[in-house]
Amino acid sequence: MSSHITITKAASHHLEALVAIINAGATAVRTDKEFANWRDYKPAFDAMLAAPEMDIYVALDETGAVVGTYQIHFLKGLAFRGRPRVELESVHVRGDQQGKGVGRLMMEHAEELARAANACLVQLTSNKERQGSHVFYQRLGYDQSHLGYKKMLM
Repeated sequence: MSSHITITKAASHHLEALVAIINAGATAVRTDKEFANWRDYKPAFDAMLAAPEMDIYVALDETGAVVGTYQIHFLKGLAFRGRPRVELESVHVRGDQQGKGVGRLMMEHAEELARAANACLVQLTSNKERQGSHVFYQRLGYDQSHLGYKKMLM
């Protein structure tokens, strides 16, 4: 199960697998808005790797294959006496690995990073189509405390 999973910062050689996992989990709002060629994502990926306020992590199985990913952003704010908050984005587990504990390990890893940064909270959004993900996050102790809005610009 998840005992052979390693979580590490993403590197350029992970990009093709990352794009495949993220696009496989695309919801209706992203359908026909993503690129088929993973190389089209390289400039954005490189910029994200260079950004000091965020990181991209991958979950690797015992063979080194990417089986999951998440992005973590450290946000500044005035609430909670200026303690940072953490936002998680693009939390995805490869379809054949779902239900095996990979997502739980990634979330635990992200929470450890948040605590190490003295963050006051971890927040994320989940597309309303992802009912299974909502149950997963609630089992991990996440409350659906806010109502979110997005406006597509593309």
